[in-house]
Amino acid sequence: MQLKNGFSLVEMAVVLMIVALLLGGVIVTLSAREDQRATAETQRRLEAASDAVLGFALVYGRLPCPAAGATGDESLASGTTATGGSCTSNFNGFLPGQTIGFQPVDAQGFALDAWGNRIRYAVSNAVYTSIGPPEVCRPNSNPPTLPHFTSRANLRANGVGCPPNDLVICRSASGTNPGASPPSCGSAQSVTNQQTVAYVLHSAGKNGTGGAATGPDEAANTNGDAVFISREQGTIETATGVYDDMLLWVPAGVLYSKLIAGGVLP
Repeated sequence: MQLKNGFSLVEMAVVLMIVALLLGGVIVTLSAREDQRATAETQRRLEAASDAVLGFALVYGRLPCPAAGATGDESLASGTTATGGSCTSNFNGFLPGQTIGFQPVDAQGFALDAWGNRIRYAVSNAVYTSIGPPEVCRPNSNPPTLPHFTSRANLRANGVGCPPNDLVICRSASGTNPGASPPSCGSAQSVTNQQTVAYVLHSAGKNGTGGAATGPDEAANTNGDAVFISREQGTIETATGVYDDMLLWVPAGVLYSKLIAGGVLP
């Protein structure tokens, strides 16, 4: 009688387990590489978006307002597209991709990161006047007229000596004081002070699809106030959860230097 050689059920199970482990490792590696590519692409888009915002400022002599309506156009509470004015919302809106000519955008004209999330955008709404003589930020001893950064006329009249006085970047949401005047990091570590940031661009990262936030640090970036959180991407902290947000902010000095070089100011 001839015996047939073959695998036992135990041997087959071992083989299948090994194959599954190998495939799992490949999938994890591919997923990590895809995340790295998406992160790099989102960083590139944030930088391109900042260039587009500065390009808009060179053309119109002001910063655009955030998109806070149904489309990716800037949302002005008062004023016109040509001259600017007060924003519907300075801190709780999106990059107006349609207004500044940014790509890619979704069907409504909102700028997108590499994960398909809408890129958020905040612009300073206050200026700091208590520095030096009145001429520093109050030409001819007149108080500055607001809004400063989103109005062509006000930006020229107030002058480049006016630093912003609201947007602030902190390391943690714990201990911040967004309700203060001006808002501050409070007991949290500061990345910038109130007299620095002209505008902020923000991607909610991979876990931001659908607007979900996994902890107070990420939630602080979408709650509509002037305090933003920036810490190492991909980290997990006990009190503040996962963080994969990406932020890019531009100091007022950079904006002013671009406008001066372009002949828009003083």
